[in-house]
Amino acid sequence: MTYSTTLKGLASALALSVAGTAVSAQDASEGVARAQEALAPYLEQPVFTAPGEPFDIKTCAADRKMLAIPNSSANPFLKGIIDRMKTVGEEIGLEVAEWENQGQPSQWVQGFDFAIRDDFDVINLISGISPDTVVPQITAANEAGVKVTTSHFYDPSDTPNELLSSTLPVGFNEIGKILANWVTVNTDGAGKVLLVVSREVPPTIPLVDGFESVLAENCPDCEIVQEINVGVAEWGTKIQSSVQSALQANPDIDVIVPIYDSMSQFVVPALRLTGTLGSVKVATFNGTPFVLDYIQEGSVSMDIGESLDWIAYATVDANMRDLCDMPVPEKLNVPFYIFDESNAEMAGTPAQFDTGYGDAYVSGFRELWGLD
Repeated sequence: MTYSTTLKGLASALALSVAGTAVSAQDASEGVARAQEALAPYLEQPVFTAPGEPFDIKTCAADRKMLAIPNSSANPFLKGIIDRMKTVGEEIGLEVAEWENQGQPSQWVQGFDFAIRDDFDVINLISGISPDTVVPQITAANEAGVKVTTSHFYDPSDTPNELLSSTLPVGFNEIGKILANWVTVNTDGAGKVLLVVSREVPPTIPLVDGFESVLAENCPDCEIVQEINVGVAEWGTKIQSSVQSALQANPDIDVIVPIYDSMSQFVVPALRLTGTLGSVKVATFNGTPFVLDYIQEGSVSMDIGESLDWIAYATVDANMRDLCDMPVPEKLNVPFYIFDESNAEMAGTPAQFDTGYGDAYVSGFRELWGLD
């Protein structure tokens, strides 16, 4: 081989490398553009859409009782929803009670026993309790004339347990896609991600599927460096130490995605202890007020919000439609809204359950229910 031939070979290899880099850069740029376009609708102020036909909700709710069982009362997001459901219930004459628990299945069973014994009309399983784990209890409730429903649990792609009277699915797969598109845009298509999940909670699966699929499509240069899987009952004891260890072992991590925002109360201390608070982005989902406060403080970067007050109205609406033998909405009609440093103050300082989303839903439901 001559010196000239060698130079030609090196030149060809260099040209191919440059061309490949250019193609890769173009792919990344196109992915970021797609992600920006996909995020645009979630940056707009939410709009109220009626979930069904108007009805006299006070007549429907008269002398009715509803027991809400969250997967854990330690979850501020669920606690906030139920507290607002109680307030809505007071206005329409519906008694709403919470079965407080620490996320133990045996405690959920006790909640069913209480509802049956105290003649409740409906049991609403809120976010995280799989009906498949309490089939004997649902059967007993049905036999006693107590309806059992779920809200904020199934993804629209799921097949609900047939023993349920009705369900209010949430687009968890959609949420995963929003999170992935946000990571794509805010890391210029090159994010190193720490994913914090609870795979024991069924909605986690479609959410993570959505995240991974869109990340692969729009951000091929992004990488999920590590996934931390922690059961709900162990968030308080395991998330902080696990995140801290991950950051120390992988200093290139530049985004943490705790998929449920109440996890953030354990992520933020880990960032503080590792000296990465403010430099590592945090993107999450739910819109819990204390996490919106974190955004205003600069500890969290983004939270996909759902108005807890809006969820409460929509959940009460659907359960009353079910009790009065009316068609139930196919999904929880609560839009998603992205909060970041540009608009988090709209939620109040400190943030509130029912601010930042506008008030169209309040007047919308009141008119729908015949209260105005």
